[in-house]
Amino acid sequence: MAAELQKNSRYCRETRVIQTHRVFPFHANAHGTLFGGELMKQLDDCASITAQRFSRAAIVTASVDSLNFLKPLMVDDSVCIETFVSGAGKSSMEIFAKVLGENLQTGERYLAATCFMTFVALRNNDGIAVHLPNILPETPEEQFICQDYESRKANRMAIRQSQAEFDKRITIEMPW
Repeated sequence: MAAELQKNSRYCRETRVIQTHRVFPFHANAHGTLFGGELMKQLDDCASITAQRFSRAAIVTASVDSLNFLKPLMVDDSVCIETFVSGAGKSSMEIFAKVLGENLQTGERYLAATCFMTFVALRNNDGIAVHLPNILPETPEEQFICQDYESRKANRMAIRQSQAEFDKRITIEMPW
């Protein structure tokens, strides 16, 4: 049984992607900090590579489940984004992202943001529906993050159902 589980599994490290960028003035707002939307773009790019590396199929971003801005990223600081799969169902996968900032003049590093995103695998190159492997955490950090996947998934499903009810009440007719 354990051998079969491992055969249909991938380790978090196999899905890990790390990207580093510099915050330039044209990425910054009037406060001299990285625009939130710019960070979201970078997160989606990094996480999409993780999702496709894990699924080996065409993928789409389904949702940004939580994005917590913890400390501003200043102009001339570096932004290091690390992503890995933290849970998977049949065709959807949760990606965890950790954003580290670094003051490149002093070397001070800090946790700038954390994020969970959901991606869906569509079909593989042969047009066949994808069934995702299991994910196996190894490090204490990976184990800590992956252990609550089912709880976060249940919360997402409840929010999705609530959102569907909400959407029924939103009009699409133009008011003029």
